[in-house]
Amino acid sequence: MDKLFDFELTARLLGLDFVQTALLAAAVLGLVAGTLGPLIVMRRMSFAVHGTAELAFTGAAAALLLGIGVSYGALLGAVVAALLLGLLGGRESERDSVIGVILSFGLGLGVLLLWFYEGRASNKFGILVGQIVAVEPQDLTALLVAAVVVLVVLGLIYRPLLFASVDPAVAVAKGVPVGLLSPLFAVLVGIATALGVQIVGALLVVALMVTPAAAAARLTASPLRATVLAVVFAEVAAIGGIVLSLAPGAPVSFFVTAISFTIYLVCRVVAYVRGRERHGAVDAVSAASGVPAAHQR
Repeated sequence: MDKLFDFELTARLLGLDFVQTALLAAAVLGLVAGTLGPLIVMRRMSFAVHGTAELAFTGAAAALLLGIGVSYGALLGAVVAALLLGLLGGRESERDSVIGVILSFGLGLGVLLLWFYEGRASNKFGILVGQIVAVEPQDLTALLVAAVVVLVVLGLIYRPLLFASVDPAVAVAKGVPVGLLSPLFAVLVGIATALGVQIVGALLVVALMVTPAAAAARLTASPLRATVLAVVFAEVAAIGGIVLSLAPGAPVSFFVTAISFTIYLVCRVVAYVRGRERHGAVDAVSAASGVPAAHQR
């Protein structure tokens, strides 16, 4: 327990270059994940994120075997996954099964590629659960460029994409190019998912892509407020997870997921309390006015 909360050791480690690089990468990842998250939740793409992460893992494993940058392999794998999901999962009725097929294939192929890899076992483990020492300055540069691209493209398509996410049938009737926006957004999600592989790991990147947004959705129905809250929650989870993992030297993914899950639970409790208070106020007004509560609501 003392090792887990060794503040002096944590302070010393925070001064190291690779830790500061990882913290900056986590901050960028939190911004991107928090911005995309509410749309992912709104469009019910949580399972798709998990499937994309599996092919990001496959790409990262292939890059590790070939001796090239893991981040580039993860990015390529995630984009391929997004394109496959967009091409094969066009019908909503078959989308889950397509994701399941791609997910299982990607995971199986990734395991095979790691079996061929004869390097350090920690490198294999890091792809799955994250490893901050693996974030090199060149990886940070690639992450920054990819994040800028994602945010710029999202800014350009945000209004029609939000419209299509809220009411796709009406969006189609109004001439919104839903058929183009869906695969384009899937590619943006794929890029963002790949950014999290080295920090959070392929298996648990969904903790940053979905959980903060799901927590924000419990507090507000406003897309703007939900996005702001999701970014704050994702930043707290990503940066806080790295800081807490320093002293024990434990995988950062546990702390990121633990913080995200705690935030989600707190938001659910807050939403429950608000609901109770709102219903209580309506019942009080109903009793005072003699009007049935159902009409008050």
